[in-house]
Amino acid sequence: MAEDQLDLFASSDPPPDYPLTLGHATLTAVPTRSILTRASGFMSDYDYTLNPYSGCSYGCTYCYAAFFARSEERRDTWGRWVEVKENALDVLRRMRSDLRGKTVYMSSVTDPYQPIERRLGLVRSLLEELAPRGVRLVVQTRSPIVARDIDVLGRFGAARVNMTVTTDSDRVQRAFEPHCPTNQKRLAAITEVAAAGLPTAITMTPLLPLEDPESFATELHSTGVRDFVVQPFHADRGKFIAGTRDAALQLEREMDWTAERYRAAVAVLRSQLPGLKEGREGFAPE
Repeated sequence: MAEDQLDLFASSDPPPDYPLTLGHATLTAVPTRSILTRASGFMSDYDYTLNPYSGCSYGCTYCYAAFFARSEERRDTWGRWVEVKENALDVLRRMRSDLRGKTVYMSSVTDPYQPIERRLGLVRSLLEELAPRGVRLVVQTRSPIVARDIDVLGRFGAARVNMTVTTDSDRVQRAFEPHCPTNQKRLAAITEVAAAGLPTAITMTPLLPLEDPESFATELHSTGVRDFVVQPFHADRGKFIAGTRDAALQLEREMDWTAERYRAAVAVLRSQLPGLKEGREGFAPE
């Protein structure tokens, strides 16, 4: 584990004092009764979902997960709070179910590798517990921190890393994903994961306005990733937290990002990325 991480689960380390403030987000610690949840809905092809955190400091303006927050206040402040499931590792260790061959999607309503993970190492500890138990894992993130765990991911019999990259435009990213890592960092990380021999995918979900679809496709192909997923952006379904709705939608109009432009962009991507899938089929476990 890297020297700058605080391992919550080592007896020699004192627990952090909560609440913590990390950037714009406030973090608290909460207990959880379960860490593997029976998958349903969009994720029903999996056996379980695993969400080590509640909330997400990335706070993407369009994030559907905001609607799963347990209160109106939590929905309205989505992106500004994170709850750490402090006993998650103990709960997983006590789980006696036979997990061999079970499919696990991490994560469905948070990003497992949001910034606090660099300090806490909670996800890494969970992976170290899961790897010898024979699960088939898919990791969904938009964070370069995932490259830190290439070694433990390599211990799984089946593990795939999905990296979310939604646009080629810095302007678009700043409007829709103001607290996220840059595309350059995400693409560098998934290139590193792919080079290590782990199965990988790039998920353009949703696909936000593009400036140059041809160049974008070339850049994606150069990562060494061969599986890609795309979905359309639906402005009317986004939470648009932190007052970003007007700026984001104005930029969408300026770039004339219509359904027709989306379909044209997908056609360009498909011509260079033969592994491109659209919608739910791209997320199915292997």
